[in-house]
Amino acid sequence: MIKKSPTAINKHGNKINRDGYVFDSEKEDQFYRKFVKNCGYRFEVHPSYLLQELTQIPGTKKTKISAISYKPDFVIYDEYGQMIHVYDVKNSFGPYGIDQGNKLRFRLFAARYGVPVEALVILAHEFKTIAQGVTKPLSDKDPLHKTDFNYSWIEATNY
Repeated sequence: MIKKSPTAINKHGNKINRDGYVFDSEKEDQFYRKFVKNCGYRFEVHPSYLLQELTQIPGTKKTKISAISYKPDFVIYDEYGQMIHVYDVKNSFGPYGIDQGNKLRFRLFAARYGVPVEALVILAHEFKTIAQGVTKPLSDKDPLHKTDFNYSWIEATNY
């Protein structure tokens, strides 16, 4: 079932409802169907994470800086309940796909939760992924090509 409702992510407004989840794009739905749905790991779709709390501006009574939150597209957990992959589905790894606002949220997420966000692009039978916001990121020139979640971003960035 496709529900039309414009979003910043999907300007055409085609939200896709499947298995009780609402996906912002056909690519998110495709990633879910091909790689997430039957992966064998516990996962969440669009969970919300607080990156920065609502903050009172010093010296004022009512003026505050709004909180910053982030909703990754998918979070995959290991058998112990630890986050092993945090994914954000993109059309490309370039500036159009990953803008400066995305990069900032990815860095804030990695700093607060200890797991980098992996931007991913879906291909016909696999997905490409790069870790964002770490000192030695997987670059867009050499992304990992994967068909499952049985890899460690830590090992991939330790070179």
